[in-house]
Amino acid sequence: MAIVQKYRTTVRAVRRILPDVYSVTFASADRPFRFRPGQFLHLALDAYDPTRPWPESRCFSIQSPPALDARAIQISFATKGEFTRRMSGDLAPGREVWVKLPYGDLFNADNSNRECVFIAGGTGVTPFLSLFLDDSFRRYSRPFLYLGVRTAAYHVFAAELERAVTVNPALVVEVFRQDAEGLIPIDRLALQHGKTSVYYLSGPASMIRGFRGHLLATGVPAEHIRSDDWE
Repeated sequence: MAIVQKYRTTVRAVRRILPDVYSVTFASADRPFRFRPGQFLHLALDAYDPTRPWPESRCFSIQSPPALDARAIQISFATKGEFTRRMSGDLAPGREVWVKLPYGDLFNADNSNRECVFIAGGTGVTPFLSLFLDDSFRRYSRPFLYLGVRTAAYHVFAAELERAVTVNPALVVEVFRQDAEGLIPIDRLALQHGKTSVYYLSGPASMIRGFRGHLLATGVPAEHIRSDDWE
């Protein structure tokens, strides 16, 4: 198990993708970040004092692959609560913040030789991007991604997914617009991919609970269902 470390970082860049969706890149002040695809971090906006407890923080999936830039790390988030609203107002290039990482074991097991079904809602696709844009993704023989977005405007990671297909041309991507096609049809996907596939779920907690329950009810073994549900 990786040792969790605290990093003093500087905000390198902030991009407002949509009125309520942001992408932020943090640069380490002293040493390279150490993490694996699919892991997440704790972000604290208030100053960290080593003589005091870790300040209030929130979890965010790491979007960037480990090998992209060892001293930079990227996350994306939607403003859904007080903490993320504060992030959208406080984070600016040059701002110092603290993060601690890595957490999570989403891709610890090597399932690259199995049919892998990645199901994401909105910014929940970010932990998958950290794998899809990593060289290790080339090993996956039968990967499928089903991404649900509110509207066409919220399909904000299209460019990253295009790059993912260049990493692994076997990747099949299907996007569901809630305003046009409705929600991701988990019943169809469970029937299409069956009980032997490995399912990865990432998105709102209610989506993960509902989809996991449906997959279990259709006979998918619990060990074949992995989720990024740190919330």
